[in-house]
Amino acid sequence: MYQLNKIVSGMMGLAALSVLTTNGYAADAKMAASDKKMIASAMSAAPAKVAKDATIVAMEASGKMRTLRQGTNGFTCMPDNPATPGPDPMCMDKNAMEWVHAWLAHTNPIPGKVGFMYMLSGGTDASNTDPYATKPEANNHWIKTGPHVMIVGADASFYDTYPKSADPDVSLPFVMFADTPYQHLMAPVK
Repeated sequence: MYQLNKIVSGMMGLAALSVLTTNGYAADAKMAASDKKMIASAMSAAPAKVAKDATIVAMEASGKMRTLRQGTNGFTCMPDNPATPGPDPMCMDKNAMEWVHAWLAHTNPIPGKVGFMYMLSGGTDASNTDPYATKPEANNHWIKTGPHVMIVGADASFYDTYPKSADPDVSLPFVMFADTPYQHLMAPVK
């Protein structure tokens, strides 16, 4: 993401190197502050007892995950995505993390690996029917959710016991992305 210019030879090069080194330390301090902000955002997704021992990761521009803090309790939390219109930090167990990886890779999640996710800061606006919609359109049933938890990867019969309306009442549990490989239960907590 950040690239350094080539340093010219001679005294001018040493002066430039000195300036770049000083700026590099400032950039590292800025990154540390940015990482702290992302960690705080990620931790807001789950109850304090879960968040304090969770691994914190952030998505790089390249699409790869970068670990900001290693955890010990099997949960992984991600900060708010600044590219989305609302808050969307999330925290998930191992099975839910695998489900998210499958979703991002456009592959089917492994059947029967039930996972649990927290989004206690709420969810950003999203399509309730199209897992890959990026903006509201006439037929993609855009919704806004408040603080909620999710159950992912359950057997299809589990989801059949909950409403699958394209335009759900988001104050009650409902199935998002119904009848797709990425269907999951959305359960409000407030």
